Amino acid sequence: QVQLVESGGGLVQAGGSLRLTCAASGVTFSIYAMGWFRQAPGKERETVAAISRSGDIKYYADSVRDRVTISRDNVKNTVYLQMYSLKPEDTAVYYCAAGRSMYRSSDVYTRGQEYNYWGQGTQVTVSS
Repeated sequence: QVQLVESGGGLVQAGGSLRLTCAASGVTFSIYAMGWFRQAPGKERETVAAISRSGDIKYYADSVRDRVTISRDNVKNTVYLQMYSLKPEDTAVYYCAAGRSMYRSSDVYTRGQEYNYWGQGTQVTVSS
């Protein structure tokens, strides 16, 4: 049983920071590329950031570039999303996802369809 559990969401004022955590269990974490996604009310799910299984290659959506940092700890089986200078438009449910990287440690997946497992989500609310 592969399980991903997000935590760290909550209410924060605009301009503040927040760190989201995704803990994986029942999986050989280091063979999975990881991603963070979000979905706001009335909007489609969008990719926020992604990281290769090695941790060396990262992707950021233009909407969050320079305000977020994705990282992973393959010993702790955990991926993080550090968010800075939060804006009200960052309000959404944030999901982590794991996708098998079968061939290259540098693989980065930017589409939800490329992921095999998903967490339940954690709510981030940014007030003005």
